[in-house]
Amino acid sequence: MSLLLARHLNALNLGDDVAISLGISVEIQRSLLLLVAVAFAGAGLATAGMIGFVGLIAPHLGRQLVGTNHQSLIPTSALLGGMIVTFADLLGITLFAPIEIPCKVVTAAVGAPYFLYFYFLYLLIRNRKT
Repeated sequence: MSLLLARHLNALNLGDDVAISLGISVEIQRSLLLLVAVAFAGAGLATAGMIGFVGLIAPHLGRQLVGTNHQSLIPTSALLGGMIVTFADLLGITLFAPIEIPCKVVTAAVGAPYFLYFYFLYLLIRNRKT
């Protein structure tokens, strides 16, 4: 469903006036996109548990890889999120061999410093006005 709405999401990214001039009903599309986002977040939370940093990190990494076009960003973010969770689970199993660390602990331990410090500092340095 999100891939079907990716074209409208690209138009909404350009601003309300441009989206309206392209013939998109802005309020209806926003409501539909919000419904899809809440449904995906609820399904992901019910299936995988609380691994919130993956949902924050994967789209940002995907945007750096493929750009801002949502038709390529959505599948890239999904694949990156799966890779991050798989790698975190592998680390949790093998890091302290007899003891298994939950995946959400590993993603939080790696994701919090990355997202809060490194990525924000990167954005501040890149977008500074001199």
